[in-house]
Amino acid sequence: MEWETVIGLEVHVQLSTNTKLFSGASTAFGAEPNTQACAIDLALPGTLPVANEQAFKNAVKFGLAVNAEIGKRSVFERKNYFYPDLPKGYQTTQLAEPIVGPGYVDLQLEGGRTKRVRIHHAHLEEDAGKSLHEDYHGMTGIDLNRAGTPLIEVVTEPDMRSAEEAVAFAKQLHNIVTSLEICDGDMSQGSMRFDVNISVRLKGEEGLGTRTETKNLNSFRFMEEAIALEVERQIEVLEDGGKIVQETRLYNGDTKTARSMRTKEDSNDYRYFPCPDLLPVIIDDEFIEAVRKDMPELPEARRERFIKEYDLPEYDAGQLAGDRATADYFEATVKACGEAKLAGNWIMADLSAYLNKEEIGIAQSPVTPVQLGGLIERIKDGTISSKIAKKVFEAMTRGEGDADTIIEKQGLKQVSDTGALEKMVDEVIANNQAQVDNYRNADPAKRPKMLGFFVGQIMKASKGQANPQAVNEILIKKLEG
Repeated sequence: MEWETVIGLEVHVQLSTNTKLFSGASTAFGAEPNTQACAIDLALPGTLPVANEQAFKNAVKFGLAVNAEIGKRSVFERKNYFYPDLPKGYQTTQLAEPIVGPGYVDLQLEGGRTKRVRIHHAHLEEDAGKSLHEDYHGMTGIDLNRAGTPLIEVVTEPDMRSAEEAVAFAKQLHNIVTSLEICDGDMSQGSMRFDVNISVRLKGEEGLGTRTETKNLNSFRFMEEAIALEVERQIEVLEDGGKIVQETRLYNGDTKTARSMRTKEDSNDYRYFPCPDLLPVIIDDEFIEAVRKDMPELPEARRERFIKEYDLPEYDAGQLAGDRATADYFEATVKACGEAKLAGNWIMADLSAYLNKEEIGIAQSPVTPVQLGGLIERIKDGTISSKIAKKVFEAMTRGEGDADTIIEKQGLKQVSDTGALEKMVDEVIANNQAQVDNYRNADPAKRPKMLGFFVGQIMKASKGQANPQAVNEILIKKLEG
C-alpha cells in the first residue's frame, strides 16, 4: 500500500513586547521564578486586564507579512481548563474572531519547486506559566513569570505532505517573525514552539485520516524526527488492521521516542465563551496603514533584491536573505569589500561553520563584517592566498585583530617575487626527476592534473605563502620549455 502524509502546524510565536498581554509585568527572560508576575497574572480577585497595544501592532504586522486578512473586530474568549501553571483556570485567547484571518506563505523548496501553505488564521493569546521539575524531587515547582506573555498562535491548513515541507515552512515562519522583529525566534527559550498535526491516508484518497498532535517541539531537527516516527507508527497501526486514536503526543529528542500524553480534546471540551472583562477590539484602516508603513523588507523581497543587486545565484541569495541578522551582516560585509559573491561564500562556509561549532548566532560573531570585508580585500589584492586567508580568519575569531594586523604580525604576506618563486620551482624539479619525466611523457590533456603535485610541493615549501598563479605560470614554463 502506498501512503500519503498530511501535516498541519500550530505554531506558538512569543511576541517581543516589554510587558505582558494584559498586565504591566515584565516579559524579560531569565529572571528569578515568580518575580515578574503581578496580581493580574496571579488571577487575584478584583483585578482587570488591560490589552497591550504593542501586541496588536505585532500581530497585524505578522498578518500583513503573510498576505492575510486583518480582523478589524477581534474578540477575546476564555478557554477553560485546569492546569497547575494556569492559576485563572482559563486561558484568555481568541477563537471565533481572531486578529489575523486566512493568508498564505510561499515556500521555495529544493530543486526549484514552490509550495503554497495556507494559513487558516492566527490569534492572540496569553501564555501559561511553567512547571519546574528538575530541582523539586517528588514535587513540582510553579514559575508564573511566563504567565500572561503575549503569543500569536499560527494555525495552518493541512497542506504539507512531508517532514521536509513542514520544516521548510517552520524555517520560513521563523525567518518572517525575526525579520519583522516581532519575536526573537530563540527556540531554546521557548520563543517559538511547534505543534504538529499528522495523519496518513492511502494515496489518491481525498478525505483526511484521524490525526494526532505532537506538542511543543522546539527545534527543526526534533520536528523532522518526530514526524518521521509518527508517520511510521500510524502506517504500522493501519497496516496491522488497527485504528488511529485522536490524541496528543510528546516527543523526547534525547531518547528519540514518543508517547501518548492525553486523548485529544475538541473545542467543546474547553467551554469557550467571550471574556466578560475585555470588550471587542476594533481596528481601523488608519491603524493598519500605520503598521504597514513600519514594515521592514521581508526575506522573500530581500532574496529577490540580492539576486538582482548583487548578481548572486538563487541558492546563495536564499541562504543569505532568509535570516535578517545574516542578511544585514552580508550587506555590511559587501559594503566593506565590494565583493558580493566572495563575501557570501565566506559567510555561508567558514563563518557559518565557526558559529555552528561555537553554538552562537551571527550577532555574537567575534568577526565583524568590516573585519571580514578587510580579509576579503587582502585576498583580492593578492596580499594573501585563499589558504592563508583561512589561517587569518581563525586568528580573527580568537580576537587577534583585523586582517592587516594579523598578516603583518605573523608574516603571512604572499610570496609573489619571481626570483624567489623560480628558486623554489627549480628545487622541486631537481628533487622529483621521476615525476618530471612522467609529466613530460604524458598526454598534454593529462598534464594540468599532474601539475598539482608540483604546486603542492611548492606550497608546502613556502608554508602556503607562494602566489599560486605565479607558481603555475613558472612551473609550466620550466616543465614544458
